[in-house]
Amino acid sequence: MFEQLQKIEQRHQELSELMMDPEIAQDPDSFKEIAKEKSSLDKTIETYQEYKQVVSTIEEDETVLKQEIDEELRELAEQEIEEMQKKRDELEDELKLLLLPKDPNDSKNAIVEIRAGTGGEEAGIFAGDLFRMYSRFAERRGWKIELLSSNPQGVGGFKEIIFMIKGAESYGIMKYESGVHRVQRVPKTEGSGRIHTSAASVVVLPEADEVEIDFDPNELKIDVFRSSGPGGQSVNTTDSAVRITHQPTGMVVTCQDEKSQHKNKAKALKVLQARLLEKKQREEQAKLAESRRSMVSTGDRSAKIRTYNFPQGRLTDHRIGLTLYRLDETLDGDLDEVIEQLRLADQAEQLKKAS
Repeated sequence: MFEQLQKIEQRHQELSELMMDPEIAQDPDSFKEIAKEKSSLDKTIETYQEYKQVVSTIEEDETVLKQEIDEELRELAEQEIEEMQKKRDELEDELKLLLLPKDPNDSKNAIVEIRAGTGGEEAGIFAGDLFRMYSRFAERRGWKIELLSSNPQGVGGFKEIIFMIKGAESYGIMKYESGVHRVQRVPKTEGSGRIHTSAASVVVLPEADEVEIDFDPNELKIDVFRSSGPGGQSVNTTDSAVRITHQPTGMVVTCQDEKSQHKNKAKALKVLQARLLEKKQREEQAKLAESRRSMVSTGDRSAKIRTYNFPQGRLTDHRIGLTLYRLDETLDGDLDEVIEQLRLADQAEQLKKAS
């Protein structure tokens, strides 16, 4: 670990010197790239320097204890050694976490797809509840929401809704939401008062950079048609809705939320790029014998990851056995505790595999 830290420290110094180079300063792209890399190392270097200072303090106190000193000074030195040893251990643990491989997608924007599952109209209403929850969560963090595609249902909610969350580390934070979400409650459409179980699936994808996914335009089949609203009624008098089919994979993306055909096409292409990137990454990961398969991080869409139980006001995340009795607050966007616990469990799993 310390050999790796020494290399990082050396690289950090090189980057600091490059940023002071006049030629680099005159090249905005190069300067931005170097500054970004240096920034990604700052926290590790800061923690490592603090660690070295703590170790130095321990060594100095141990040297003092070997000398002829009065009892009061000895007690102070022993007390400081005890405190510094505890601090040293804490910093070692922090450094181990900082040295874990970073997911290069974490810093990207997130594309979130929510689809109603089993449960009929109630599942669509629940999909709308999840969209509101994530919208409120994004608002709390100062992120922006851009609607990419939606298929609303007549009684409220959505059969499907796709949107982008724009903000720092939004994919790295939102990726833990991938999976099947289950709700247990008395539906608004239920007259007898019986509790029903419905579900909606959530898929979180990193926004694809254009250079990452390059497809031949000839592989795309693009159809245009008139937009329709709930119940199928026409909401537009022009052919502005766009359906794009990626013929090699059979992937189909439809967008009809904008009045402009051009804007709908641009949004549909963005969703298609994200899906193709995810497919490419899945295929690459499948080739690795030691690909991570912890239930926190796989985002297996077939797994029921979380239950929202309204009669008990309970939220349970089945991956880590977390249960909270604050359902209303969570559905209003207060997801911080849940996601933080998932992140810590993910890190623990990575540390276990790295040891």
